[in-house]
Amino acid sequence: MKNTGKITVTIGLCVKNAETTIEEAVNSIVNQDFPPELVEVIVVDGYSQDKTLSIIRECLSRADIRKRFCAENEGLGFARQMVVDNANGKYILWVDGDIILSKDYVRQQVNFMEQHTSVGIAVGSFGVLKEDNWVAALENISYVVDSSRHQGKETSKLIGTEASIFRVEAIRQVGGFDPHIKGSQEDIDAAYRIKKAGWELSITNAVFHERQKRTWRALWQQHSWYGYGLHFMQHKNKGRNLILDRSVDRIPFSFHAYRLTHQKVVFLLPLNFIFKKAALLFGFLKAHMDGYGHNYRATV
Repeated sequence: MKNTGKITVTIGLCVKNAETTIEEAVNSIVNQDFPPELVEVIVVDGYSQDKTLSIIRECLSRADIRKRFCAENEGLGFARQMVVDNANGKYILWVDGDIILSKDYVRQQVNFMEQHTSVGIAVGSFGVLKEDNWVAALENISYVVDSSRHQGKETSKLIGTEASIFRVEAIRQVGGFDPHIKGSQEDIDAAYRIKKAGWELSITNAVFHERQKRTWRALWQQHSWYGYGLHFMQHKNKGRNLILDRSVDRIPFSFHAYRLTHQKVVFLLPLNFIFKKAALLFGFLKAHMDGYGHNYRATV
């Protein structure tokens, strides 16, 4: 890509209490082979109570990248919108606290977006991480299998923010992220509106990794949180059965997974799938009981 001296990519890092994984994530940003003068990093910290922020500052101090630090206590929708409002780049690439980018990830994603001007969001493909914990290994493999089925294609599925690159023009066109969304699904909501506005969503061949939850308890909490946010989305997007959409998302195919990984643990993937969907439904029903989203009024 031609070096214009202008910022091309804003890396949005929205984090909270991620000290166990954040160093690996930030180092993967620092070690990119993309010209650092074309990159800025906007960190939005949700008032972390651990060492997350100090680790980020230390890692970024070793890089010649423009950076900005913000703080919020309003939820993920608000945090991501802070990045959109302050971004100077043509694209925003989102890195969560548990994401690890391959060394050429930013370059590959920017090149893809430059060549495909009708694409509003593009995400790379999950790579296999060697885990010494079988709960984390199963979760990782389930995402790897799903990526392999859609790799290099336009997709009808809604793409979240994990390692995704957003065209700033697209996200601003649809009004940005919804600040009323306190928990999860703020990214799926934005992707839904971007797709509805006529932009394409794609999955590329660029590889990234994600550190997964290591206990059944943590996995349950994560997916019930997703389900809780999904209830809000259901009320916001009336007429679309989002709980059914998610129930067929990332259906694991054990034999396909075994061909990809040659790990026998993949034959437990149906258990992983059922467990996560139960957690999703639990969170959805809890949000219904709490009334979360019942009185939603669109403001974006």
